[in-house]
Amino acid sequence: QVHLAESGGGFVQAGDSVRLSCVAFGGTFTSYAMGWFRQVAGKNRDVVAAISWGGRNTHYADSVKGRFTISRDNTKNTLYLQMNSLRPEDTALYYCAAAAGYYSASDYFTSIDDYDYWGHGTQVTVST
Repeated sequence: QVHLAESGGGFVQAGDSVRLSCVAFGGTFTSYAMGWFRQVAGKNRDVVAAISWGGRNTHYADSVKGRFTISRDNTKNTLYLQMNSLRPEDTALYYCAAAAGYYSASDYFTSIDDYDYWGHGTQVTVST
């Protein structure tokens, strides 16, 4: 069983930067494709960014391209999301997720159905 623990959320102002972290406990982090998703109450959970287990391939939602950076440190079993130039519309509950399975080092996933393990989320609130 894999347990994912997010941290780093909080209340910030528009234009600020925040780095989210997600530590994985159990399982084999180095073999998991990982992703960050976000959800606003009453709306779908959407992908923000995804990264292959090898770390070479990444994907970003159009709304965050050029502002957010996903990365991972396999030596620390940790996934990161660096968020710059935050906007009020970035306000959401942010989840990290792990896709277990036999994927190539270049595969990443953007659908919630592709992920097997989820954290409980960390809230990011951006004020004007």
